[in-house]
Amino acid sequence: MTAAKIAALNDAARTKLTGCRVVITPGVADLGDVGEIFEQVCSYADFNERNDAHGEHDFGSFEFAGKLVFWKFDYYDLDLLMRSPDPSDPAVTARVLTVMLAEEY
Repeated sequence: MTAAKIAALNDAARTKLTGCRVVITPGVADLGDVGEIFEQVCSYADFNERNDAHGEHDFGSFEFAGKLVFWKFDYYDLDLLMRSPDPSDPAVTARVLTVMLAEEY
């Protein structure tokens, strides 16, 4: 597994919302303009040592409507039962992108 390969897969999935499953929490749904929230998720580029210590581009946060919004990736096997054995291999990994309010974490 390489962080650079995982980051590239995560960026591709996040920026196009393809190659992953997308979940939003009730708090995000209640904010209303989910389309604008996803625009911010898709265009997110503020990766740094504080929020991306492993260089995988698997987490981000931003403010929306006075609330702190988190997005994050989790990696499961294709049946969504267990952690993926290799998040850098899309043949064995189901990426799940979750968008939530910080208070829901």
